[in-house]
Amino acid sequence: MSTPVTPGSPSATARPPIRVLLADDHTLVRRGVRLILDGEPDLTVVAEAGDGAEAVARARDTAVDLAVLDVAMPRMTGLQAARELSRRLPALHILILTMYDNEEYFFEALRAGASGYVLKSVADRDLVEACRAAVRDEPFIYPGAERALVRSYLERLHRGDGLPERAITEREEEILKLVAEGHTSKEIGELLFISAKTVERHRANLLQKLGMRDRLELTRYAIRAGLIEA
Repeated sequence: MSTPVTPGSPSATARPPIRVLLADDHTLVRRGVRLILDGEPDLTVVAEAGDGAEAVARARDTAVDLAVLDVAMPRMTGLQAARELSRRLPALHILILTMYDNEEYFFEALRAGASGYVLKSVADRDLVEACRAAVRDEPFIYPGAERALVRSYLERLHRGDGLPERAITEREEEILKLVAEGHTSKEIGELLFISAKTVERHRANLLQKLGMRDRLELTRYAIRAGLIEA
């Protein structure tokens, strides 16, 4: 009978290590996470990014197996980046590393194409195994949330609700984030490859849909939604 191969064993380390893209807007956080991952023989960080847009760019020009993305980042959130990466690079595995112990974010991460959701507060305990699970196409969520998340999901199914509906579209979310960060309509149009008039139309739709009057209220909403940090 063959002997099981465990990560870190000579047979496991003979394989090429898992190439990781790490995206977080805090340099110290990236440094700490990189120390955790590079300390494992089967994991290696080959690229870093300071925001979601840079993460998408780095994933396209660097050979990576796994993207580890923070949720709240400038220009493009980790969830937005996950959706973009899932569209552009469907073979790439995605893991969300976040400070938010939040059921809505978890389900949104699944929608975006992530196969794992790890809290930063327990990254030293869970992150390595979550990375390994992700590249095996196995789901990973932090243990304390499993029962509550499954129970909530089953309750929704029994009520016929399914997963929570999005309040705004993906494009509106992208524009909301950039408006809240102070970008002009022209700048947003250039970033998203659309016209300034289209940006203004989306912005007007956002104000009407959310029942708000100006950019200040949109910014407050973006902070509450975790699109930007206060």
